[in-house]
Amino acid sequence: MQGTVDGFSYGLVTPLVAFLMACLGGALGLRCTTRSMLVTRSWRAGWLALGSAAIGSGIWTMHFIAMMGFTIEEAPISYDKPLTYASLGVAIVMVGVGIFIVGYKGARGTALFTGGTVTGLGVATMHYLGMAGMRFDGTFEYNTLTVAASVVIAMAAATAALWAAGQVKGCLWSVGASLVMGVAVSGMHYTGMAALSVHLHGASAGSGVSGDSPAALLAPLLIGPLAFLCLAGVVMLFDPLLVMGKPVWPLIEEKPGVPARPAVSHSGHRRPLRPRRPAGQRGSRSPQNR
Repeated sequence: MQGTVDGFSYGLVTPLVAFLMACLGGALGLRCTTRSMLVTRSWRAGWLALGSAAIGSGIWTMHFIAMMGFTIEEAPISYDKPLTYASLGVAIVMVGVGIFIVGYKGARGTALFTGGTVTGLGVATMHYLGMAGMRFDGTFEYNTLTVAASVVIAMAAATAALWAAGQVKGCLWSVGASLVMGVAVSGMHYTGMAALSVHLHGASAGSGVSGDSPAALLAPLLIGPLAFLCLAGVVMLFDPLLVMGKPVWPLIEEKPGVPARPAVSHSGHRRPLRPRRPAGQRGSRSPQNR
């Protein structure tokens, strides 16, 4: 038998909170990506790793906050914890691959397309793996075309967000990128949910499954990722370059045997060097100049 599903059992509360969490994770992660382009290469990997974890945690948290409002009238729902946390790990790893590509190769051309595609696929993979972790007395069925549309939305918006983050033009660009990322994750999620239909096992529908509400089941699982997002926000808050947006250029080391840079005029041309006169001729002028 077909199950009756409701994705908005708490009204607009869960979609709005889920969108804000996606924007928060995107803002932290994309700002870390921008920050990585302003530092020396030795610090870049750390900022990119922090950004990957922030975006992965943000999209995972967004998904399961939205799922708090998802119910099946004829059957209670529970969640497989190992598979649920596995979806978080997959999100962080796949988003990380995309961010590292953009962080080291630049937000343009092939690198941007590849990084955005991998990041978008990470968002989609997290969603459908998280859905596979749901347990109820029945099965999910998906419309193939709608699923494909949800994946395309995730890839396109993730690419646009990484491009905006790679412009290194201050906080406003990062805010815009985070909003795009929030739209990407939320749009992908609800498009994927629109592709869903539930087939229940008619003889045993509504039996054998815990009757706890989705909010009660998911709230304990969200504590860890939410705490991490708060910690990442504190780290970024105390980094002045995230506000100033000025790059840290590596200092030139003064080592023996390394010639100094020639003097350069403001016009960009080298200043010609005047030949030195012998000591006995200093201060005297040639007969032609007297």
